[in-house]
Amino acid sequence: MKPTVYVETTVPSYLTAWPSRDLVRAAHQQITGEWWSRRDEFDLYSSRLVVQECQGGDAQAAAARLAALAGIPLLQQGPEVSALAEALMRDVPLPERAAADSLHIATAAVHGMKYLLTWNCTHIANVVLRPQIEAVCRAAGFEPPLICTPEELS
Repeated sequence: MKPTVYVETTVPSYLTAWPSRDLVRAAHQQITGEWWSRRDEFDLYSSRLVVQECQGGDAQAAAARLAALAGIPLLQQGPEVSALAEALMRDVPLPERAAADSLHIATAAVHGMKYLLTWNCTHIANVVLRPQIEAVCRAAGFEPPLICTPEELS
């Protein structure tokens, strides 16, 4: 059985973005492409929220992001996901604008994903917030996913 990975919006965004002139962003794009080339080592999942976020912005860029997600099963956001996301927003110091980020974490946790793959290091893959995120998930009865970047999931 392959490890399960919840693919958050930043992954297809970096994968399909026009090459950046910013060295760090360019490196993240390259690392994402390299990880994506071996994605068959994992069972990938995503969500309607990721699809909705990928639909925004430039139409050509959105089409490329959606094409990258083609064939990846979408996890449902039911009442348990909503309740856990609310608990994350209440008990972890996340700003109101991070509500979607709490839904990504909650979706991955409720559905038992081994990993949550993201480049969002502000509100998701944040080493300072991670213990609080994990504690909230466990208090709600869910094992938290291992939150990581494509660079870490090598």
